[in-house]
Amino acid sequence: MYLGKMVELTGRQELFEDPLHPYTKALMSAIPVPDPRLKRQRIVLKGDVPSPLNPPPGCRFHTRCQSMIKDLCDVQEPQTLEPQPGHMVACWLYT
Repeated sequence: MYLGKMVELTGRQELFEDPLHPYTKALMSAIPVPDPRLKRQRIVLKGDVPSPLNPPPGCRFHTRCQSMIKDLCDVQEPQTLEPQPGHMVACWLYT
């Protein structure tokens, strides 16, 4: 969930093994790895979190998204799609 909008919904195992939404991927990259010899590629989000009382137009995550599609994500809110059985995501990357 990002700014009060569900961005991805699936089972726990599927979410950890194959996150689809850019926000979910960033969250998963922040989970510490218990083995100090292993390194995880962190996705560091840039910018400030917009106001949940006055969210930006289009996709609510577009102001911080590294995969943002200009003139689409910043204009039109994505519909929730099911790109994989039982895996829902609200992102223009999966249309």
